[in-house]
Amino acid sequence: MDFETWMTSIRGQVDAMLERFFASKASEATGLSPLAIELVTEVRDLTMRGGKRLRPIVTAAAYRAAGGGQDVSPTLEVGAALELLQTYLLIHDDWMDEDRERRGGPAVHYAFQQRHRHDHLGASLGILAGDLASTFAWELLIEGRFPEGRRDEGLSLFVNIQKEVFAGQQLDLMANADVERMHDLKTGSYTTRGPAELGGLLADADEAGMDALRAWSAPVGVAFQLRDDLLGTFGSAQQTGKPGDDLRHGKQNAVVGAFQKLGPTAAQSALLESVWGRADASDAEIRAATEALGEAKAEVEARLGFLADEARSALAASPFDEDAKQMLEDVTQRLTDRGS
Repeated sequence: MDFETWMTSIRGQVDAMLERFFASKASEATGLSPLAIELVTEVRDLTMRGGKRLRPIVTAAAYRAAGGGQDVSPTLEVGAALELLQTYLLIHDDWMDEDRERRGGPAVHYAFQQRHRHDHLGASLGILAGDLASTFAWELLIEGRFPEGRRDEGLSLFVNIQKEVFAGQQLDLMANADVERMHDLKTGSYTTRGPAELGGLLADADEAGMDALRAWSAPVGVAFQLRDDLLGTFGSAQQTGKPGDDLRHGKQNAVVGAFQKLGPTAAQSALLESVWGRADASDAEIRAATEALGEAKAEVEARLGFLADEARSALAASPFDEDAKQMLEDVTQRLTDRGS
């Protein structure tokens, strides 16, 4: 089975598990209160509306690499739990950023605000929906098929993933200058490092295998977010939905960080400041600002390439067989080169 077909299979299996899970949760919620179904429905809609299922794919690939075998069905509950963890984080992130759209549809808090015609109530219901998604993630994780003696490690790892995400989100909200540290905590923890380690635990990997998965997944996670920063700043409407989205949001991403370190001219700084944090900035204004960021783009691309090579070096030194190395190389390529 080629890699694309394999990824499609993982997505299909995870989606099927999530649909079964949501059907049972809808029945459960109806028994609690006729109104409770509204929260479940919004969590389900966001979870099933798009999403590349990258985290379950990383978990399954790590499981295979660490000796778990060709049948990756033992990773599905954990992979689905990671998707619900992401739903939880996205719901709260959209509320914090005051975003109204996610994955081509309304952000959860905004959907509630529109439905109930009340901003505070809508935001409050959105927070509750995020909390429910978090609980659902734990419910699925507890069902994970961990080998004997590894369940506690898995639960502790899931706790640590979330603590890191919260610390990274704090750095993001405060526009901290250490962008790479923020990316490692906020994104790497639950996109590559955490899923890879969970896959290793599910495969009952030894310490050498776990160390190899960590050495590979850490640079991939940061590189993944650097690519996201490049797309969020320079990506086309087809790629991101709206060119220059990060600039309109005033995001302190890697491109802006590199721009500031390069010592821009007064004219370049003025172009950036003219669109920074302005939701109504025109496409023409965004184009002028992104042209001023050209040197910063090259810096970030170079750093991304370095991190991808670091991950490949870790794979070359790993104890995994050649098929496993190739699979993780395919994952590396998919995460670090997304239509750039």
